[in-house]
Amino acid sequence: MNSTPLSQFVQPQPLASARRPKLVLGLRLWSVALALVALVLPSGAWAADRFQKLDPELNRRAAVAAPRSTQVVVRLAPGAALPDSLRRYVRGAKLNLIDAYVLQMPDRALPELESTPQVTSAHQDRPAWAADYLSTRSTGADVVQESLGLTGRGIGVAVVDSGITSWHDDLTARDGRTYPYGNQRVSKFVDFVNGQTMPYDDHGHGSHVAGILLGNGYDSRGRQSGMAPDASLVSLKVLDAQGKGTISSIIAALDWVANNARTYNIRVVNLSVGAAVTQSYWIDPLALAARRLTERGILVVAAAGNLGKNADGQMQYGGILAPGNAPWVLTVGASSTEGTVRTKDDVVADFSSVGPTRGDYLAKPDLVAPGRGVLSLSVPGSTLYQARADYLVSGNVKTGYPAYLSLTGTSMAAPQVSGAAALMLQANPRLTPNLVKAILQYTARANDNYGALQEGAGFLDVKAAVRLSRFYAQNRVGSRMPVERSWSQKIIWGNQAITGGYINPLANAWATNIVWGTALANADNIVWGTATEAENIVWGTVCGNENCSNIVWGTADSNGANIVWGTANNIVWGTTTADNIVWGTSGPENIVWGTSGISDNIVWGTACGGDNCANIVWGTVNTAENIVWGTAGDNANIVWGTADNIVWGTFDANGNIVWGTAGEAGNIVWGTADNGNIVWGTADNSNIVWGTVGVNDNIVWGTADNIVWGTVTSDSIVWGTGAVGPDNGR
Repeated sequence: MNSTPLSQFVQPQPLASARRPKLVLGLRLWSVALALVALVLPSGAWAADRFQKLDPELNRRAAVAAPRSTQVVVRLAPGAALPDSLRRYVRGAKLNLIDAYVLQMPDRALPELESTPQVTSAHQDRPAWAADYLSTRSTGADVVQESLGLTGRGIGVAVVDSGITSWHDDLTARDGRTYPYGNQRVSKFVDFVNGQTMPYDDHGHGSHVAGILLGNGYDSRGRQSGMAPDASLVSLKVLDAQGKGTISSIIAALDWVANNARTYNIRVVNLSVGAAVTQSYWIDPLALAARRLTERGILVVAAAGNLGKNADGQMQYGGILAPGNAPWVLTVGASSTEGTVRTKDDVVADFSSVGPTRGDYLAKPDLVAPGRGVLSLSVPGSTLYQARADYLVSGNVKTGYPAYLSLTGTSMAAPQVSGAAALMLQANPRLTPNLVKAILQYTARANDNYGALQEGAGFLDVKAAVRLSRFYAQNRVGSRMPVERSWSQKIIWGNQAITGGYINPLANAWATNIVWGTALANADNIVWGTATEAENIVWGTVCGNENCSNIVWGTADSNGANIVWGTANNIVWGTTTADNIVWGTSGPENIVWGTSGISDNIVWGTACGGDNCANIVWGTVNTAENIVWGTAGDNANIVWGTADNIVWGTFDANGNIVWGTAGEAGNIVWGTADNGNIVWGTADNSNIVWGTVGVNDNIVWGTADNIVWGTVTSDSIVWGTGAVGPDNGR
């Protein structure tokens, strides 16, 4: 596959003049230009702090030591228990997903965390908020529901938000199933704010998000149907009546999902909430909690945020919210349908946050989905119902209140993608989070007017994503993969644009233990490929040191031609038809080169030229011709020849050399490098030499008839024939 440098995607130029860069061959890492970084970050984004275990905000508070307290998320070392000295500060239950506790501590006590060995890191329980600032038809979801019969049935989706309304017609069950809260498709409601047991939504945001995802459109006679109208909902309330919360509440909700995913078949978590990015995703507890779910095969979808413009109305970079800044999260920006069902006039919403991510500089969002002016469920009496009265809309069914509310934001875009994922998982339950993301990006519609930091891989196309997902579930050998020209046919792998090929669904790049975008340290087993006759597959990593592991390059056709497998040590190059095989290391030990089809041209051993090179074989197997075996060092056991011409011995003194043929044992030499103990002859006992060159060396030269035996110093020579008798000459 091909890649394009990030610098070509992110030049701060007017959108009207922006063009998609010309793709270049080869796989190259892209990095963010320093000039761009200066636009989005203060100098020293992750500057060193006085207390290494405390995040930047806690460092600031510890230094000031004001007479106040701070809520803190404290992570413990694996297997460690919270010290008794800190237990008095505990608020709530342990966050098992990330081995953490929430503490309410005086600022003056914060330095104690630095000197506590059981504590690995401490983070401000920073604020989180709702990311709110014509959809199913414009994305093709209606076609999936009507033509393919996929509605998300059997797929559980957890909406982590402000709760769910106690009743709405669009949440009624159509399948006759019994639900715990009346005839509403709410499988479970958990309140992490006020601890109530029955569903409610005092803010109204969570119900709006849920309706986009799985509302059945009853009050609009189907017009406002959500993406997956038969999916089951798990509502986890983490935001209060004002749409505010903390990251610890979100983590607690994710912890609950980890413990209950199997019970409710939760495959997708929707986070239309976010928090400021203050640390790298590698240490941010919210990002790490999302990773734990991803590793369990649960897709985490997050809103990108609504920070696409600065105070002057100009586009600004670096506004992606947490946990959308993490590579393992599917991050969704917002597009606008411009009020039509046509896709050609769709645009990226100007409020939608633009990458790269703060501090880590990852390319985000992953794709965009409709998020401007989206109609969904209203909740009478909620904060949004009262504050946005001008945006209330009645349905086609008479109700005692306007059934719908129009809201705008990436909060509305995220559930579009979560619903699409539910449809994909119904079509192909074997999809992993990474593969869901890859298919969504690959089938997205790219727009030449935007760069990857605005649109990601492109605009959501639900019909295409579900179609490809179902193909991977049902295809057989020889099936032609459905590809449409409108698809972007690319994925944004970390900071690389991979394009021009196809997705191999069996590739280990999509495994749950693979971090999306991995290319360097701990590089884990990546697979890419192209669609032309199944050619050009790469599996492995892109680092250049000896720790790079598991690289495969070749094709995936039935003959398995042109394959490379290995690491910096262990390399194999060849085909499954056994032609052109190389196996070994760059160490350089254990190398095999040749074929096994007709057993020609085989080399086994090492490639070095020093004394330690060992075990070299070159030749064929079928006629035993052209064989070399041995080493290049001292006493190095070398064999060279064919079935006729054989050499065996070493390079050093007294090194046992044999040269000859196997045919009638002709032409044999045996001896050492100092000319000691030499035998030369044939199987008919003709032409024999035996002796040494030193003092009193015993020499024999002759044939079965003519023999010479003696030493060099004593001149004691015997010469005669093989006939024994008194007349033999002396």
